[in-house]
Amino acid sequence: MLHLNMAVSPYEQLARQELQIWQQQMQHQPSLMNRLSKKMQDKLNSFIPEKVHGAITVAIQKMIEGVLFGAKFVAPRPLNEGTLAAREARIDTLIRRYRGTAVTEGAVTGAGGILLGLADFPLLLSIKMKMLYDIAAVYGYDVRDYRERLYFLHIFQLAFSSQKHRNHIYQKIEHWEEYHHSLPERVEEFDWRTFQQEYRDYIDLAKLAQLIPVIGAAVGAVANYRLINQLGATAKNAYRMRYFG
Repeated sequence: MLHLNMAVSPYEQLARQELQIWQQQMQHQPSLMNRLSKKMQDKLNSFIPEKVHGAITVAIQKMIEGVLFGAKFVAPRPLNEGTLAAREARIDTLIRRYRGTAVTEGAVTGAGGILLGLADFPLLLSIKMKMLYDIAAVYGYDVRDYRERLYFLHIFQLAFSSQKHRNHIYQKIEHWEEYHHSLPERVEEFDWRTFQQEYRDYIDLAKLAQLIPVIGAAVGAVANYRLINQLGATAKNAYRMRYFG
């Protein structure tokens, strides 16, 4: 919790209201459409050989480990002072900047056909994770802490998972201060299989059309715009939970 006991500003009142609406959304039970879509995706996944699932899991695990725990990004300094309004004004600017980068990247890779379209996956993943690095620091969290970087993975799952899995992850971050003590000591022990499958299932339909000639550039730009917006909004509310906690 970042704030001290002081008068609540109008901005904080509005932020708390937005947070409460978001919390209700995170706890909704899966709709009939959600359940049918998930069953269909699970059925499709069952046709994919286990070796392929294993290879994809390892590939995504290594990509994310390289971003989160490697030397690719310099950890930004946490912002130790500032009102919630000032912090979130900076965060909105960050989201717009990363969204612009993602839109350009999606358009370029989408216009390049299948080979460049496939390159979009790791590039977009890197953009998303770097954005979370910067957002966490603006909220005042030191991302050199291993547990703070694992928090990114929970935010990621809230943004890009089925409603059923979202319910499960929400319960963990709602009680993060208690839950983080039970986190695995090694990142290899994280449930990467569920993580990659939920992520793939969520974005497959949005991104597959990016591989189609002619329309790929437009699809890639629009899809990336929406995915960055979704992640940015989820991150803001996930950190608001801790701010108001």
